[in-house]
Amino acid sequence: MEQVNKTHNFSAILRNCDAVGILEAHAVLPEKGVGLSDHTSAGTGKWIRVHRHRTVSEAADLLHGSGFRILAAHPSEGAVDFRRADYTRKVAIMVGAELEGISQEGLTVADERIVIPMAGMARSLNVSVATALVLYEAFRQRDAAGMYEESRLPPERFRRILFEWTHPDLAEFFRRRGHPYPAMSEEGEALVEPGFNLP
Repeated sequence: MEQVNKTHNFSAILRNCDAVGILEAHAVLPEKGVGLSDHTSAGTGKWIRVHRHRTVSEAADLLHGSGFRILAAHPSEGAVDFRRADYTRKVAIMVGAELEGISQEGLTVADERIVIPMAGMARSLNVSVATALVLYEAFRQRDAAGMYEESRLPPERFRRILFEWTHPDLAEFFRRRGHPYPAMSEEGEALVEPGFNLP
């Protein structure tokens, strides 16, 4: 997200991400910042890690270094219909604030530009609505390719995330003390060693 400056849009985008199984988002925030609305996001700010960056180039360098192709959702010359992009690859979707869209810096660092075809007079959709359309096309392609049939997370990361989601207070307790998370039972109970003092 580049300069997405409305709280309800920022929160709605995170909710869209959660709906299709995305665990992380990256953001270059406006100078005044942007808050998360617990009401709008239905708490998804707790499930999705947001990485904040100072510049678009900084975010792009990190993503490219991790093997991502960056698709800029922006109605501009050379943009292809968003349904023609291949989302079964390792891709990151870049979106910008309404009216302004993605900056020239953002378009420069993107590997490809995508656009949502429109038949009416409006030039663009609300950024959270546009993001939802692109993410659900990605979801459709990935589901058809069988990419949701089993977790693709490394087992240790899966266990860490599961513990943090199911026991957020305990996770915070163990993190503050520099202790590893305990194992969990099949029922999701934290298996804390006898005598360990919990809060």
